[in-house]
Amino acid sequence: MTIIASLLRETQLPDSPTARLDSELLLAAALGKSRSFLHTWPERIVPSDAAQTFAGYVRRRQQGEPVAYILGQQGFWTLDLEVAAHTLIPRPETELLVEAALQLLPATAAQVLDLGTGTGAIALSLASERAHWQVVAVDRVSEAVALAERNRQRLRLDNARVLQSHWFSALHGERFDLIISNPPYIAAADPHLSAGDVRFEPASALVAGTDGLDDLRQIIAEAPSYLNASGWLMLEHGYDQAAAVRELLARHDFQQIESRDDLAGHPRITLGRWRC
Repeated sequence: MTIIASLLRETQLPDSPTARLDSELLLAAALGKSRSFLHTWPERIVPSDAAQTFAGYVRRRQQGEPVAYILGQQGFWTLDLEVAAHTLIPRPETELLVEAALQLLPATAAQVLDLGTGTGAIALSLASERAHWQVVAVDRVSEAVALAERNRQRLRLDNARVLQSHWFSALHGERFDLIISNPPYIAAADPHLSAGDVRFEPASALVAGTDGLDDLRQIIAEAPSYLNASGWLMLEHGYDQAAAVRELLARHDFQQIESRDDLAGHPRITLGRWRC
């Protein structure tokens, strides 16, 4: 018989700062319990079926598969979201977009667009915080659209809607007070694409041409046709792309352009206002 404490101690996962957390998340899921249960009852016996499930999870993690894909869920902002292999895993640094958007616009009525929504993380987080906002979430991948819609329905966010659209293609005639996006921004030859969890994520959600700026260029060029006067465009980008994004925004006549740092001190998002 194996107890919780020894099973966690003996588990071998890839060397990383989150190895212990990964083990706890996988074991808690196998047991159908919370992580706090593991710490409260470390001497509890792990039933054989749960131990087998846990062993299967561990084998997948040892092969590099992200914990979020193994468990089919990921926390983001205040939400628990369903995730799947055809969408990017929501990351903590993207919460900076949500925080900045909530600071930027008042809690009164507003029209907001999330481009390339994936799981719906950004759009649904905003909709959950601002009942008077109407949030549109779009993605070009039909499986992602279906997934974001399941998350929307489960969270009962009636002030959000999910559409299939390649960037602005299905939004003719619509205008927004804020357009927000975490688009692909990794260069095709970036070595990070073959390392770590990223290996398992869809390349279409990560790669944007030889310099990583192709999708950012397209969004910035087309956004003015979909923004209300004084509307904002807010974009996540790579840690070394802020200057290039600011230049693109200025070239397309955006004003009040600024970049903001993530918790690691890297410039992670850039925003601009359309013709105030």
